Amino acid sequence: VHCQTKTDGVGTLEPWNFNISYDKLVIAAGAEASTFGIKGVKEHAIFLREVYHAQEIRRKLLLNLMLSDVPGVTEEEKRRLLHCVVVGGGPTGVEFSGELSDFIMRDVHQRYAHVKDYIHVTLIEANEILSSFDDRLRRYATKQLTKSGVRLVRGIVKDVQPEKIVLTDGTDVPYGLLVWSTGVGPSSFVKNLEFPKAPGRRIGVDEWLRVPSVQDVFSIGDCCGFLESTGKPTLPALAQVAERQGKYLANLLNEIGKTGGGHANAAKDMELGKQFVYKHLGSMATVGRYKALVDLRQSKEAKGLSMAGFPSWFIWRSAYLTRVVSWRNRFYVAINWATTFVFGRDISRI
Repeated sequence: VHCQTKTDGVGTLEPWNFNISYDKLVIAAGAEASTFGIKGVKEHAIFLREVYHAQEIRRKLLLNLMLSDVPGVTEEEKRRLLHCVVVGGGPTGVEFSGELSDFIMRDVHQRYAHVKDYIHVTLIEANEILSSFDDRLRRYATKQLTKSGVRLVRGIVKDVQPEKIVLTDGTDVPYGLLVWSTGVGPSSFVKNLEFPKAPGRRIGVDEWLRVPSVQDVFSIGDCCGFLESTGKPTLPALAQVAERQGKYLANLLNEIGKTGGGHANAAKDMELGKQFVYKHLGSMATVGRYKALVDLRQSKEAKGLSMAGFPSWFIWRSAYLTRVVSWRNRFYVAINWATTFVFGRDISRI
């Protein structure tokens, strides 16, 4: 593997090139936010992918709250500064819109009384929000988001400018905070790899998550997909897919090592056993104000549990609590959630 050092924030260091040899290589490079080639997105929008994105959203929102209180700011400019726009009506965009609106209603209105009539959240989606859920759950989500103060707009973004976005119908939407959540696609690194590609330009893998064109190379997560020759559909870019692939591949590599195939080229003709099979556990999304959606069916046409409301919110929180790695952190998160529910606000914000 040919590598080069990368140092953020330091422009004086020369990159250092080095090579790493491997016996087995796993490519799990993830994906990057999809911009669909829309001009201005990368320059002016904030994505929902990394921790620093969350920090930038908080910084931008607090800055706009302070700027809106500067004497002499016009009514029009105040409305722009305090307009939070979210593009993308998938689970991530819906969850963020609901949580942001709750934060505004519970905390911002108390601390910044002057913004009560100005600050609001708009969610823009080209089609239906939460398209992976059934109609009943989508209607419930629409109702709850509207009740919590989120304005829903159906439209397609054509251009993103420093202080406004332009829709394809010519509508201008001024904003102070723009959050982009329209799904993910392959990174430039994945696109440039000279491997056979799966649909969506992902790295093509076989039933054992191997890259067939190269010996001892595997791929998991958002950056890969089944080759068309396998007859399997490309799996969604979800954490539960990547987690299950990781566990499967870890067990597979352990078995390969136990049978003497751990070194390079040693597993060339080895039988690998069971293929990777993904079973969808369901989808969940919160819509704010202690309400959520839970759909545990394999597909929208299949039978199974699908529900909405407070019980769904409790299931959603419980499921996410199990994903926290350490018991210590689980305890801290559970205590924080409990105090938020009892006192109606997040004590970590005080």
